[in-house]
Amino acid sequence: MPSKNRYEERFTSLKKSNKGAFMPFTVLGWPDEETSFSIIKTMIDSGASALELGIAFSDPVADGPIIQAAAHKVIEDGFTVSQALDLVARVRKYDESIPVGLLVYYNHVMAKGIDQFFARAAECGVDGVLIADLPAESADEILQAGSANGVNVIFIVSPLTREARLSKIVTHAGGFIYLVSRLGVTGTDERDSDRDNRLAALIASVKKATTLPVLAGFGISTPIHAEKMMSLGADGVITGSKIVDLVTKAGSNWQKELETYLKQMVDALNSVKV
Repeated sequence: MPSKNRYEERFTSLKKSNKGAFMPFTVLGWPDEETSFSIIKTMIDSGASALELGIAFSDPVADGPIIQAAAHKVIEDGFTVSQALDLVARVRKYDESIPVGLLVYYNHVMAKGIDQFFARAAECGVDGVLIADLPAESADEILQAGSANGVNVIFIVSPLTREARLSKIVTHAGGFIYLVSRLGVTGTDERDSDRDNRLAALIASVKKATTLPVLAGFGISTPIHAEKMMSLGADGVITGSKIVDLVTKAGSNWQKELETYLKQMVDALNSVKV
């Protein structure tokens, strides 16, 4: 079981230093186990504030096509949930203080058993679990297992989240709030200024309801995006598809290119006063 709340320690330290949080994402076991470990080490060594690590799922509806393709490769290679958790344990040995969160689907948890999954996650050094397809209204058993094992249960808030549901989420959420930053629906023609105003209002409402940090994700891939989210009130950003895409396209030069990109993101977030 984690002996301390690494999220709280890390986010408090960042706030005192007037820095935004950068949380890069990758799929555990992609493109293979050893390269995956090297990608995660590069994230840590490049200054990541925290990590979000996905366990591959056959139907990852919350992910875009780039991450879906990575997940399907991991599954085709036969890389299991148990192996993914073992890889997390290697990451924890490499860095004892960085917060590590898992992005999973409910089937992952049910297949292993809720209590067993959270106990093993805690044993491997996991600090938080976000179950992408589990609504807060159905999370009571998950919350009990998380609490019993000292693992934060992380929830998503989107522009569609109503006030009553937000109240339910923040009552039980731990670690941080994952804010979906994309606004509007397909086919709408909404001006950037309107989107920004709506997003700023959403962030403000979340912050009014909880003291947990708010990290924006979905579609954030550049330092400019990161700076925009910070200016609208977010405490940091989460980036995933860009990282998987960069590594895919860079070939044998992936480590140097990834390191350069990650440091650009970290520098952008360090330069914005929060």
